[in-house]
Amino acid sequence: MSLSQLNTNKNIWDNSILDLASSPKRVPQYLKTLYEAGISSWKDLIWILPLRVLTAPKAKPFTEIVDEELFWGNGTITGVKSVPAFGRRGKGKIQLFNITMYVQDKLSDDVITLKFFNSYPNQVKSFNQMSEISFIGKAQLYKGDIQISNPNLNPSSLCDENGLIIEYPTVAKIAGKFIKKAIRSIPKDAWETPIIEKELQINESLSSINKSFYVLHGFEYSDQSERDRQLNSLIYYEFFKDQLKVIARKKAVKSLDARKFSEPANFKESISKMFPYDLTDDQRKVWGELVEDFNSGHPMMRMIQGDVGCGKTTLALMSSLLITQNGSQVALMCPTESLARQHYRTFKETFNDVNIELLVGSTKAKEKKEIYSKLNSGDIDIVIGTHALIQDSVEFKDLQLAIIDEQHKFGVEQRLKLTKKGNATHNLILTATPIPRTLQLAQYGDLDISSIKTMPAGRKGIQTRIVKKDNYEKYLSFIKTRLSLGEQVYIVAPAIEESEVLDIKNVKEIYSNYLKFFPEFKIEMLHGKQKASEKEEVLTNFVNRKVDMLISTTVIEVGINNINATVMSIYNPDRFGLSSLHQLRGRVGRGEKAGFCFLVLDKNNNSESYQRLKILEQTNDGFEIAQADLENRGEGDLFGTDQSGNVSNKRVASIFEHFELFNQVNEDIQELIKSNNPVLTNYIEHFKEDTKVTTTI
Repeated sequence: MSLSQLNTNKNIWDNSILDLASSPKRVPQYLKTLYEAGISSWKDLIWILPLRVLTAPKAKPFTEIVDEELFWGNGTITGVKSVPAFGRRGKGKIQLFNITMYVQDKLSDDVITLKFFNSYPNQVKSFNQMSEISFIGKAQLYKGDIQISNPNLNPSSLCDENGLIIEYPTVAKIAGKFIKKAIRSIPKDAWETPIIEKELQINESLSSINKSFYVLHGFEYSDQSERDRQLNSLIYYEFFKDQLKVIARKKAVKSLDARKFSEPANFKESISKMFPYDLTDDQRKVWGELVEDFNSGHPMMRMIQGDVGCGKTTLALMSSLLITQNGSQVALMCPTESLARQHYRTFKETFNDVNIELLVGSTKAKEKKEIYSKLNSGDIDIVIGTHALIQDSVEFKDLQLAIIDEQHKFGVEQRLKLTKKGNATHNLILTATPIPRTLQLAQYGDLDISSIKTMPAGRKGIQTRIVKKDNYEKYLSFIKTRLSLGEQVYIVAPAIEESEVLDIKNVKEIYSNYLKFFPEFKIEMLHGKQKASEKEEVLTNFVNRKVDMLISTTVIEVGINNINATVMSIYNPDRFGLSSLHQLRGRVGRGEKAGFCFLVLDKNNNSESYQRLKILEQTNDGFEIAQADLENRGEGDLFGTDQSGNVSNKRVASIFEHFELFNQVNEDIQELIKSNNPVLTNYIEHFKEDTKVTTTI
């Protein structure tokens, strides 16, 4: 197979969805909206699969209604009652109504209740004017009586020629009925053309992709077991394609030649003098992995995962020394100025004969020019900074190691931009908690992951507890006790000021309350609206123990190291991801004193949210928390630039729900590799040419 056969540019499925309009001059608004939302081609459109495909029952007497089954009925309306609903909708705050309709069966003496929730006033008026109704919906037993909630009206209009009722989701605020209309507008002869760049017939038990889509969209009659089989074919395809991309990405990295760095003869002696402590067993193991990477002849792509205080910075220091002793440069990029300054102080205190500079947004223009010049000439060995490091004016003489700290705070393109300032630069990524995208990469075997689970001797760890209204007074008493012992406290809120939209705690409200709770202690606020000088002053006073309690937004998530702070309280914790909560609690328990984290619930949370928070009570393991976060928030974009869990490049496949298929894909690929299958080879070569796929950090 040639690469030209993989080219989809002339495939009919790449046609614009705007071409589905009956006339080029009269393109419906729903097609325009979908196009603007990124659903631009027919191929994009068909990945919007139905929410439900149901076999329509025949109309029956009310006497034959079965609980939890779909029912089609016809009757006479005997009464309509409406009461105002709590919700209001739209800019004009239109009052919504809950409607109860009583319907007399045409085929028996039975009466059934239909419920319509959050209805507009015009729907109430319409129902009052109707005398007869035809409906379909799932019957449910409620207080001993059968009723149907939010039934579909005029069932005959919902059924297609195969007797199926197909319901699509709302996408980009476009109702499912318009999604269905768009998909049904695709010409029938298009289905004779392969949808995907190459039909995957690797696993003979799976259907073609065209067949799968055709069945799943209800273009032919099928039962649920057949639809499940066809869905598995799509899931298999998505996993298979992504795994080939992973292989292509690895091959692209391994094809680059990187400079080798070996430990000098006196390196271990230098290390022992640098640090007044011994490395933990985990640190020694990870250092061995780093040395192997540095000496491999290919760019290192390694992430070190470990909780706050486990010793990741020590390994970053050692790596930096190895590079600088070989005459090359190191860049360490941090998400905040406070963290950059903290690292700068640590590096300056550790290294005596190494030229180190700090480059952040607030660095004066004259100083920046001097730093730019010295980086370009090679007079600076290590530069530590923020996003300022990736400005076009920053040029290195010989950047050989890029270190990214708190990597989840950067976009993929930002990290890549720093790496490209060198030639085949080695990459060391540090994180206390892998974010969904990174964890997914790890599970797909794309990143080399090193874990540090052993904490340095003397650490007492962190205890986490959920605080509800019934134990709030006890919580305040505990806070007062810790303050009385001379320890310090962080209080975190999700907002700075009161919001008209969100019912959440804010920094200013909590500050006012805590001044009343603890008038004898010094309390300060810290948030993003303050000037840089104000924030720096507050942080300095807190570190120097001139402030007992710091009430802040999440600006303290990274960059503060105060070993005397022992308590972290987080209000409205359900507003944060588990990974963010884990990062925040890492601000305490950093010294010999135990740390305490309180997740303060302002109201009774639903069981799902409460159970999610319970994970933090049960474990301090960053990987377990990231795993739970991934399951809750999604997988992120594996081959794009979005790394939050809210965006996924896969439409139907989930590594958690379909793990057996995922394993099957890997087994099949290994067999193809062993047999030197040309299909596999061509796919991999094709993907290697895609820069989006070969973006490695």
